[in-house]
Amino acid sequence: MTDSDDVGDANSAGDTSPDDANSAGGVDLLGHALLPVANEKDARATARALEPYNPARVTALHVVEKGGGVPDKTPVEQSEALAEESYAAVRAVFPDADDHTAYGRDVAAEIFAAADAVDATAIVYRSRGGNRIMQILSGDLSLRLVTSADVPVVALPRTEE
Repeated sequence: MTDSDDVGDANSAGDTSPDDANSAGGVDLLGHALLPVANEKDARATARALEPYNPARVTALHVVEKGGGVPDKTPVEQSEALAEESYAAVRAVFPDADDHTAYGRDVAAEIFAAADAVDATAIVYRSRGGNRIMQILSGDLSLRLVTSADVPVVALPRTEE
């Protein structure tokens, strides 16, 4: 049996809907891209980086980090306004984009939960950079995304802004 036979068997078992299938009979990787964004600038850059890949559907995600018993990093109202600015930046590139706001202390866990909630086919992000020390101190979100997700994770190339 070949790899293509495996794909055909999975599709014949009804594991994918016709809307999610590409011409090869598998799930379209960018059938529904979940786009985690941190702020307006990040949202604009990430949406522009995704644009050449023509995703069928985009949902922008902003995670409002809650303190979990300690004071929040920013007031919830300010964070929600930041989310709305981020969504507007994504819609400047993808006018039909949906949005999803999550609240929690563990950003990676909230991204995974959102991917499940919106039935995303992939989590698509653009690394925010920073030196290795900052990445370690912040829990290295990129590492968690690529090692713990239940759906494919696509890292977009960083381009000059």
